[in-house]
Amino acid sequence: MKRVVVTGLGAFTPLGKNLQEYWKGLSNGVSGSDWITSFNAEKFKTKFACEVKNYNPLDYFDRKGARKLDKYAQFAMIAAHEAYLDAGLEEAEINKDRAGVIWASGIGGIETFTNEIKGYVEGGYTPRFNPFFIPKMISDIAAGHLSMKYGYRGPNYATVSACASSTNALIDAYNLIRLDMADLFISGGSEAAICEAGVGGFNSMQALSSNNDEYKTASRPFDATRDGFVMGEGGGGLILEELEHAQKRGAKIYAELIGGGMSADAHHLTAPHPDGEGARLVMLNALRDAKIKPETVDYINVHGTATPLGDLSEAAAIKKVFGEHAYDLNISSTKSMTGHLLGAAGAIESIAVIMSINHGIIPPTINLKTLDPGIDPKLNLTPNTAQKREVNIGMSNTFGFGGHNTSVIFKLFKG
Repeated sequence: MKRVVVTGLGAFTPLGKNLQEYWKGLSNGVSGSDWITSFNAEKFKTKFACEVKNYNPLDYFDRKGARKLDKYAQFAMIAAHEAYLDAGLEEAEINKDRAGVIWASGIGGIETFTNEIKGYVEGGYTPRFNPFFIPKMISDIAAGHLSMKYGYRGPNYATVSACASSTNALIDAYNLIRLDMADLFISGGSEAAICEAGVGGFNSMQALSSNNDEYKTASRPFDATRDGFVMGEGGGGLILEELEHAQKRGAKIYAELIGGGMSADAHHLTAPHPDGEGARLVMLNALRDAKIKPETVDYINVHGTATPLGDLSEAAAIKKVFGEHAYDLNISSTKSMTGHLLGAAGAIESIAVIMSINHGIIPPTINLKTLDPGIDPKLNLTPNTAQKREVNIGMSNTFGFGGHNTSVIFKLFKG
């Protein structure tokens, strides 16, 4: 089968509006959490989130263009375009019949949906919806906009598997290139769920941290005092390309994508399997696909959302899969800094792994003061401060409500 490499990256996150700002924030252990500004959260149980700071769509789109795009699609266009430029595709001559877009969102245009329903109710039940309501809301529309922007006529669709969505998008793009069904994909994911319905809905599930008194440090993966995840927003874009295609056009290569795994917990609507069985299986599947042994992995960017059950089950699964090598790994949850970007989490965390491979730096798990007693203290969770380490192979795990599990493995490209 064909080999697949990463030739472009783009990040639009709570830590920065481009790749370098994002990586600087990760490397320095910066918290992206702050008071919610996108709506009045005074009456909500949780009043903070990891928003993209000082975002103004008119910095990126004209008024007409901005009105046609939900914020999640705006984030998609921005992150994908940075990756597109980073890969040198603006000047490249490629066969656009063999270039595609697979872009993910776990929720899609929930802000648009919220505003339209509010307007309908407040307008006295007069059915006067915006004609862009449906095209702005649906989760596949970002992929459609991207294909139209760049004229890519290859496979074009969205993946939706809750918080595993964008890793599923990467795996699909990877497999289609390996099977010689395309040469290149713009892939990744975006999410913009920091609105009344998003925060209120997750609050009602008791999934979000409500530690308003310590909002800056509320995202606490593996810490004994964690009380839920912190909502994040933004997008991450990757250009995945067939190796010979990339080499022929002289593209720079960040890393090689060598494996992707998928599994299901088949256990509970929202809770992970208590023994981490789904997480164990997905990592094994990714390792098997990559044809590598567990002891060759240097770093795992874990799902690590700071939920009481999720962190325990993932830590247990890592020990089952990696055995004694689990103690030689670096493990970190960058959600401690970015918050949880839901369907976009896998994309920005894959980017974090790729940047670790390129820079020899492991981003930390910040806000880790008191380790949960149910987690093995010999695991190196990269607490609070980045660590220098040569990274040849890195893994990124993302799991979603419904029991969806995904894992991807990247390798230093050596030709």
